[in-house]
Amino acid sequence: MACTIYQLDIGESIVLIRYGTDANGKPVKKAIIYTKQEHGIVKEKIDSDALKIVERLRDAGFAAYIVGGAVRDLIVGNMPKDFDIVTEATPLRIKRLFRNSRIIGKRFRLVHVIVGQKIFEVSTFRSTAEGSTGNNFGSMDEDVRRRDFTINALYYDPSKEHVIDYVGGVRDIKKQVLNPVISLDRIFVEDPVRMIRAIKYSALADVRMSLSLRRKIRQSANLLQSVPPSRLTEELLKIINSSHMYDIVREALDTDLYIYLQPAASSFIYADKNFKNAYLESLKNLDSFTACEGNARLGRKLAFLLTDFISTLTDWQKEVAMHTPSYELYAHTWRECRHFVLPMNPQRTELEFAVKMELIERGVKVQGKKRVRAQTAAEEKLQDK
Repeated sequence: MACTIYQLDIGESIVLIRYGTDANGKPVKKAIIYTKQEHGIVKEKIDSDALKIVERLRDAGFAAYIVGGAVRDLIVGNMPKDFDIVTEATPLRIKRLFRNSRIIGKRFRLVHVIVGQKIFEVSTFRSTAEGSTGNNFGSMDEDVRRRDFTINALYYDPSKEHVIDYVGGVRDIKKQVLNPVISLDRIFVEDPVRMIRAIKYSALADVRMSLSLRRKIRQSANLLQSVPPSRLTEELLKIINSSHMYDIVREALDTDLYIYLQPAASSFIYADKNFKNAYLESLKNLDSFTACEGNARLGRKLAFLLTDFISTLTDWQKEVAMHTPSYELYAHTWRECRHFVLPMNPQRTELEFAVKMELIERGVKVQGKKRVRAQTAAEEKLQDK
């Protein structure tokens, strides 16, 4: 569908409007276009490699934009952690343009373009023919209707330095409110992970959820039971690395989501006020650590989630005084911690590192990696039986 940009003079203001046509060929208003002076994005804050990817796609004749959370962050003056790109080029054509790329996903295919240590996600405009989670390619006008919340449904054109807003996202950023693009009766049924994103955006972007949105999340929380552990792990690791885990977990507890994200931790929190206070304090410490040491290995961050639980497992001073074999203490603690973090399934070596850190902190000298792993494997086999 062809689109045209019109300039309207309203008093002393000039408004740019993106128009398309309906099935009968009549012009239809599609989006408001914000200029550099209006949106305030500083182009120098955009990763130069992301700009090069957009430029190469455009040089090849394809429309391409920076999209989503990066645009939101740039508008509020924050430095985005990731820059996602959307284009009309199909995954195969994207891959042909970038030798340092790979197509990922079986159903929802997109492309990762790798530049040094950085990975840029490049997706193709999707159609709404199969709802908001289908995999048919479509137009930009359709693609925006598949996005979760208005503040993440903005498209930035680096060449013209325009922000294209179909859904009032710029307005909502300024008002600091979180509004869904997809209707409340479908948004979480079609993809329950959007509930996690809602509480995450509420904390990260400092926006408030409406009462109706918050109520719908509470009513729909049980839908997370159907989400594969791999997707929950992906979302939880993003939260752990966000430096805002304390705020996000508070929201998750308030909306009844945390019981599905970390059921064991939630059980302790609801049963023991002292554990709750200690656990939340540990999350504050994690956020402070991540803010200072963002690139630290995951195992060091996982230790903050485990420390209060590990304290409940035994009398550690007594164990050390009795010279309980360290490999036995390690194997038992690792197994308990593995179950404690379910359904999250972090890399085994990182969980092992976190457990080792905590045991050393308690005076346990963990030695003999092969023996430790052998003991852990033996306990796992006994448990499976």
